[in-house]
Amino acid sequence: MTDNYIQINKGNLLEIKLKTEEGIDTGEKLVFDLEDVELPLRMQEVLERNKKNKECFKNQITLIQKRPDVKGKKLLTKNEEDTVKAVKDFVDKSVEAFNLFLGENGVQKLLYGRKPSVEGLLEVEDIVVNQIQPLLDKNMADIMEKLKNKYSKKDKEEIEVL
Repeated sequence: MTDNYIQINKGNLLEIKLKTEEGIDTGEKLVFDLEDVELPLRMQEVLERNKKNKECFKNQITLIQKRPDVKGKKLLTKNEEDTVKAVKDFVDKSVEAFNLFLGENGVQKLLYGRKPSVEGLLEVEDIVVNQIQPLLDKNMADIMEKLKNKYSKKDKEEIEVL
């Protein structure tokens, strides 16, 4: 019996290998399928969610700081407890949003084992917006140009045949 194989085109996959600040390969990578038509929509969704999440977090902290503080149930005061809960909620929502775009455990890969924190998420946002998005934009532009060239030639050939 002969096995049949199908060659899979990997030409439109963007693979980003991750390194530490010291330049050590982490063994982790992020892979983006540039033919995924939803990729730009997911990027847009992440940026919108992130913006709303930041506004909500800022409003929560402002409200907590404006009210009088009282003794809490245990060690922390009521305002301290609520601040910790607001930070945790912000981190959880941000990780969820970024992972929509980066893929499963994408934030954890970018943080290289560190637990997500507000500072860590600012790093992730910087990486996504200033490093990954320009790569995706360039590659998407290249693909669009290839498609435009391919199909504009086809249209010209059809016109000549008619």
